[in-house]
Amino acid sequence: MKRYPSGRVAFRDVSLHVMPGELVLVTGPTGSGKSTLLRVLFADEVLTSGRAIVNGRNLNRLDGPSLAALRRELGLVFQNPRLIDRLPVLENVALAAEVGGLSHGKARVRAEELIEMIGLEEHKHSSPQVLSAGERQRVSIARALINRPALLLADEPTGYLDPDASLEIIELLKEVNRDRTTVLIATHDQDALAVLSCRTLMMYEGRLIEEDQRLAAEL
Repeated sequence: MKRYPSGRVAFRDVSLHVMPGELVLVTGPTGSGKSTLLRVLFADEVLTSGRAIVNGRNLNRLDGPSLAALRRELGLVFQNPRLIDRLPVLENVALAAEVGGLSHGKARVRAEELIEMIGLEEHKHSSPQVLSAGERQRVSIARALINRPALLLADEPTGYLDPDASLEIIELLKEVNRDRTTVLIATHDQDALAVLSCRTLMMYEGRLIEEDQRLAAEL
């Protein structure tokens, strides 16, 4: 369970098991607890009760160094890409690897590979300010992949995008998953729901429900 100091409960009685290499979609209305769930999995929020085990580690028992090590095994994509406009695209992507301890040269090589994967080679020396919203989100996905995470968490990754750009981002996340990265997407984007054929869960009134269970309950 996750309860805030105000007394509001973000979610309760949630049981979620994601297999390695799986693509899972968490949907639900705004304010239903989707983003809070992802923040808990990234160890940005602490559970009020219960436990969360991510990549074999119990988040309740991690000290500072262990927590930092775990986060290097995770990738996080925000609704707002949060890029550093004074740095070119290449440095935006490479920076996370350098912070994680990779040498400048190796980080740049890895960043070059990812920028090619997202199809923005011609913009690698450009400021993020010249990119479209969809291109900026692609850069943020490359940045999240720089440390080869075991789990990629995407929190409303298409929230600020038009339908065409949204579809491009969803296809990119599917490609990431095909490379055997576990991907968990939280979204209420109906276009994304329409094109993603994967395990789907609904967050509703603080509880997480398998989509097939919800449909059965409605029959």
